Amino acid sequence: MTAPRSWNRLPRVVPDAVHALTQRSAGVPDSLPRPLLAYGSGRSYGDVCLTEQGTLLLTRGLDRFIEFDPQCGVLRCEAGVTLAEILALVVPQGWFLPSTPGTRLATVGGAVANDVHGKNHHAVGSFGHHVRALEVWRSDGSVIVCRPEDDNGWFSATIGGLGLTGLIRWVELQLMPIQNPWMWVESQRFANLDEFWTLNRRAEARWPYTVAWIDCLAKGKAQGRGILLAGQHAAAQAELPAFKEGGKRIPVDPPFSLVNGLSLRAFNTLYYRQPVKPQGALTHYVPYFYPLDAIQDWNRIYGRRGFYQYQCVIPPREAEAATAALLDTIARRGEGSFLAVLKTFGNKPSLGMLSFPRPGTTLALDFPNRGNKTLRLLEELDAIVREAGGTLYPGKDARMPASLFQSGYPQWEAFSDYIDPGFSSRFWQRVTS
Repeated sequence: MTAPRSWNRLPRVVPDAVHALTQRSAGVPDSLPRPLLAYGSGRSYGDVCLTEQGTLLLTRGLDRFIEFDPQCGVLRCEAGVTLAEILALVVPQGWFLPSTPGTRLATVGGAVANDVHGKNHHAVGSFGHHVRALEVWRSDGSVIVCRPEDDNGWFSATIGGLGLTGLIRWVELQLMPIQNPWMWVESQRFANLDEFWTLNRRAEARWPYTVAWIDCLAKGKAQGRGILLAGQHAAAQAELPAFKEGGKRIPVDPPFSLVNGLSLRAFNTLYYRQPVKPQGALTHYVPYFYPLDAIQDWNRIYGRRGFYQYQCVIPPREAEAATAALLDTIARRGEGSFLAVLKTFGNKPSLGMLSFPRPGTTLALDFPNRGNKTLRLLEELDAIVREAGGTLYPGKDARMPASLFQSGYPQWEAFSDYIDPGFSSRFWQRVTS
């Protein structure tokens, strides 16, 4: 059996053992090497879902829907259920995930462990804000049911807790009502970062969903040019268009990255020049929320060496200057990303001790792994983020310095009291040693 990997294929580490959990599992055998760590569908980036020692517990076998009330939209399911499976069940019954990341192939346990966020964070907060309860199995055999109203710390430790408080076995969610599977989406082109800040402020005041793609290779007066997508769930309508989901696949691993200076410049220019719809148009929820899910194994385009994802958050006061500095550094080094996403978070405090979302601006980028050249660039970006008082997203990190993690997550030592002594990850060992 091939050792499970993270989505960006970095780092490449092999655990001592792999154990698949199922609905019939009586528990985790005592004979398995410790420490333990849950592994869902492998959609995290970096080493937050990996361990070089002990056992990875594969949770996709925990895929049972326990209870769903279609009248009030409360769903309880096991942690290995994917967001796609939830949507397939609840969308036809008039419900939707209140917060969703850019892939529906993540498990609900992974969504909790990383306290994922979506395009509507400014309106509803992160995934953890919509969790009503969850159950955690501890390596000593005890079970803890956590709820947000509890004052014992277990809920806030487990939300965004990187799977370290124990094995999440089930999660209860409050869903949001919708009228149909369609979105009303408005797209607008902006010429540079200055235009983005103005356009984004207006959009967030009117729309529950906002996100921008930016051309991170653009320089000078065009720095930060891009397209803003603002959306909302469509109202009830007598007739709706037909939708058939297509699918493509990257069939092989190229020996080198297909993402290079030439392909980036061509893609960014074409994408920026695509027709926009400032008056709005109907779009099915799948391509709006999950455009990359239409391409199976898209991570292969970066070649066998994998890639680094870099997602930071910058506090509001420093956001404009720091974002400009980040883009200037990337453009100057010619190490652009065609998956460059810019979004502002709202002011709703996250519930998790180690949750990434917080007031400010988040920028997410992908960089092909070119060894030391790429690592030097990321160190330059780290310096800008650190100076601005920002931090990086653990769920999308493979090399964050311990100092940057500890300054960005000041509750990490208090969180340590809730870690199950039988659980650990390569990420945690790396950023706390």
